[in-house]
Amino acid sequence: MTQIPATLIRGDGIGSEIMEAVLAVLEPLGQPFAFEERPAGLGAFESQGDPLPDETLGSIGRTKLALKGPLTTPVGAGFRSVNVRLREAFSLYANVRPCRTILPGRFSDVDLVVVRENLEGLYVGQEHWIPIGDDPCAVGVATGFNTRASCRRIVQYAFDYAVAHNRRTVTVVHKANILKVLTGVLLQEARAVAKAYEGRIALEERIVDACTMQLVLDPSQFDVIVTTNLFGDILSDLIAGLVGGLGFAPGANIGTEAAIFEAVHGSAPDIAGQGKANPVALMLAAGLMLDHVGRTTDAQRLRDAIAATIVAGIRTPDMGGTASTADFGAAVAQAIQEIPT
Repeated sequence: MTQIPATLIRGDGIGSEIMEAVLAVLEPLGQPFAFEERPAGLGAFESQGDPLPDETLGSIGRTKLALKGPLTTPVGAGFRSVNVRLREAFSLYANVRPCRTILPGRFSDVDLVVVRENLEGLYVGQEHWIPIGDDPCAVGVATGFNTRASCRRIVQYAFDYAVAHNRRTVTVVHKANILKVLTGVLLQEARAVAKAYEGRIALEERIVDACTMQLVLDPSQFDVIVTTNLFGDILSDLIAGLVGGLGFAPGANIGTEAAIFEAVHGSAPDIAGQGKANPVALMLAAGLMLDHVGRTTDAQRLRDAIAATIVAGIRTPDMGGTASTADFGAAVAQAIQEIPT
């Protein structure tokens, strides 16, 4: 099978360790990607003076596909989040975060997807101070916006995703009872788009605060959730907590011209180099990347192998086990070979 060109960004902190585990599990799948490795994050800043060098942007521009480890944005004035910069640079408008129970815990039946608008809302970072008297920073002001076109696009994406993945409902999460314009426009567009899917996909509506309570009480009532940038960021982390934490949370950033796949968690510098980081989230992100390029059988073999490894008791310390990051990767790679093609 022909290798697919892609960009690989190891990331900071535990990034290199978990990426090595991912590369180990891609090998028995036939090395589906021809990776160009490029730098980003704190390491890139320290070596090149820029946390997102032109060579990295150029590589993603060529391959249209990237697998990214966790990045650290340098502390200091003038440095915006590298993740946000990547989303803006390639118009990655849809952030897709599936969440499914793998490690047995409080809930055994979580299987839902958050579709988050990725480019607007308060994350545009339009902020300023208003001085009062002698205090130049007396009032902090942030301006957010959601365009009707982008709301329609993200809702359309959520409904199309639901159809393609045999889902039953799309729940639009908003705060239109208070933020009648900023989030009301998403609700309006959801109602309009849903008409074209009647009889196939049902539309449900939730106010965000009620939704958080209902998720904690019974996540099985949700299927696909579509929401604004800020709400999506918060809800997806909450949902990850229902299945064991961010170590099980992959993310896909999808645009019309490029797609970047990542672990949702951070770079965890406190455990970097100790060989105990959980690589599952980045492995699952690689699975999403395989799905994206049409290699769905390989993606499912990878997911099945991860589950089988955990069920067999081979787990990193955060899962209550003693396996190292590399040992866990080797065990998943072995499990893939034992799954019939």
